Amino acid sequence: MADNTVTDSETTNPTEQAAPAAAMPVPAAAAPEAAAAPKAPAAPAAPSPAAMKAHMPSPAAAFAGAHQHTAPASNGYSEAEIKKAESFGRVDDNGTVYVKDNDTEREVGQFPDASKEEALALYARRYLDLKSKLDLFESRLKNTSVKPKEINETLSALAEEIAKPDVVGDIPALQQQFVKVKVEADEKKQALAKAHQEAIAKATAERLAIVEKAEALAAGLGDNTNWRSTADKFRALFDQWQEHQRTTIRIDKAEADALWKRFSTARTTFNQARRKWAQNRDAERAAAKKAKEAIIVEANEIKDSTDWAATSRKFNDLMARWKQAGRAGRAEDDALWAQFREAADTFFNARQADRDQTSSAEKENLAKKEALLVKAEALLPVKTEADAKKARKALGEIQDEWDQIGYVPRDDMRRIENRLDAVDKQIRAVEESAWKKSDPEAEARVSSFEGQLNAQLKELDAKIAAETDPKKKAKLEAEKATKEQWLNAIK
Repeated sequence: MADNTVTDSETTNPTEQAAPAAAMPVPAAAAPEAAAAPKAPAAPAAPSPAAMKAHMPSPAAAFAGAHQHTAPASNGYSEAEIKKAESFGRVDDNGTVYVKDNDTEREVGQFPDASKEEALALYARRYLDLKSKLDLFESRLKNTSVKPKEINETLSALAEEIAKPDVVGDIPALQQQFVKVKVEADEKKQALAKAHQEAIAKATAERLAIVEKAEALAAGLGDNTNWRSTADKFRALFDQWQEHQRTTIRIDKAEADALWKRFSTARTTFNQARRKWAQNRDAERAAAKKAKEAIIVEANEIKDSTDWAATSRKFNDLMARWKQAGRAGRAEDDALWAQFREAADTFFNARQADRDQTSSAEKENLAKKEALLVKAEALLPVKTEADAKKARKALGEIQDEWDQIGYVPRDDMRRIENRLDAVDKQIRAVEESAWKKSDPEAEARVSSFEGQLNAQLKELDAKIAAETDPKKKAKLEAEKATKEQWLNAIK
């Protein structure tokens, strides 16, 4: 068999490393020569690396170091654990160590210059070290951060070590535990693979949601689009895309490329539409600026006019055209509006000054007309035709003076006109009554009608006297009473 001795550095008990009785292990093939040689009382020396079988580096140890996990120290094993492992091995007089492996016994190494107890304990601790690696790996499988690659590499290393280990202990139990752990590792890899696929599906769906939002924005572009707000939304979606790439699992490259193409197309659609809108906006602003500059020229031409009514209408027309011209941009609009407003203010301030002056004169006129009203109303009441003639003459003089005074405030005009008209109506009523009484044609009509009524009354008297039927007689008497009323009314 190949040499399988150990060095002091491989022993894990510091006490044994320091023990003066420790001796150099030798290869199994050299055991007889070593036994025949006289033992020197010198201090124990480290076993020769050339005389030992290289001990397989522990994958669990490497794995534990990479993930900040360490196997239990050898000196942490209890005496019971060591004794139990030692029960599966023996050491012969030559220092050869054997282990019971199922129904066979096989040599695992030599440690001729040490006691049998030391040699057996060394290989028992090797067993416990190997079992600790397996236990640690089994525990590691329960951790959510374990990766499939790590599982495969550790399984491969453990499989090689556990296949035919040079240790002393319950090797069948260790191999059965490895079979169990291997099943658990396979299940863990399947779970990780499933979780990985689910994570990819979730990441793909999230990426797709970003793409669909971008496409919806691109599809909704139109005349009423708020371009600044939409640009902010596209920028936010792009930031989400980059953040998603940095913080989530990598998705399938073909899928990622297809989604990015859709997202990029939506952004390009928006950018092209916004660029076209900006070009149209600039053209509209230029046209609006030109139209407003023309309006300003017209406003400056009429701002000094004193034709208040006509010029006011022209300024109203200019204002309507200004609103229809559209916007020329905030800075341009503010400057243009200031120029137009200056011309308009020049005219309307002048008009207001004129109105203020006119208002003062109208108030003076109102006071004069109210004084004339007092004179006119003093002419009343008028009862006779002579009084009416006298009042008419005085009222005519008042009306002539009234017309010479001029305008009064609009709010008072109807009130004072109505008061003057009321005086005129009362005088006219007396005049018309006197005229009717002196009208020859009217007197002739009255006399003719009176004669007719008298004749009809005589005829009714005769009928009443001759009538014997009470109902008919009452009807004739009622007719007579009516005609008598008419006759009294015209007398």
